[in-house]
Amino acid sequence: MTHNVLVVGDSLTWGADPSTKRRHPPEQRWPDVLSTCLGGGAQVITEALCGRTTSMDDNAVIEERNAARSLPMLLASHQPLDLVAIMLGTNDLKPHLGAHAFAAQAGMRRLVQLVQRHPYLYGSPPQVVIMAPPPRIATPNRPDMSAFTIAQSRLLVSLYRELATELRVGFFDAGAVCVPSEADGVHLDAVQTAQIGRAIAPLIQDRLSKVV
Repeated sequence: MTHNVLVVGDSLTWGADPSTKRRHPPEQRWPDVLSTCLGGGAQVITEALCGRTTSMDDNAVIEERNAARSLPMLLASHQPLDLVAIMLGTNDLKPHLGAHAFAAQAGMRRLVQLVQRHPYLYGSPPQVVIMAPPPRIATPNRPDMSAFTIAQSRLLVSLYRELATELRVGFFDAGAVCVPSEADGVHLDAVQTAQIGRAIAPLIQDRLSKVV
């Protein structure tokens, strides 16, 4: 049986290279690494958009970055789904969007609700895994990044873990296995982003084993 896994994320999932400002090759992006680790047991569908937030509108750009608005469309488009993994929150911390981790937690709660309550054509709602993005780090290359923003990014992991426990969904701490590049303090080099795919594979496999 081949399972369908939907990954929803931002530039960290898209594979933004902090040094070149371009995109890592497919084999180095964590969803593709995850797919390789799962072998033929799952199809990993990547829906990644740079700048995407959990539930905040960013009217300074042309694309729809609010995941709470786009997620129902993605769920309908890619069904049937066995698991949805969501790694968002980094962009919620931008100063012009609020910059508070508690707002990101509230947005993530809404995303989980959307997955669990979506009117799927058939089958049960998919498993959900909340992924806490790696915290930002201070770097001379980003003097505009405040200590407050860095502190809020570190708070995300505990807030997301609490939320996952409350909602009885899976949880993965990406910051436990990777560190942002000093090039910009936010994004991951090729080695670090690939590590997420390898590290989360056992959790995803375990969750998929519970799918009837």
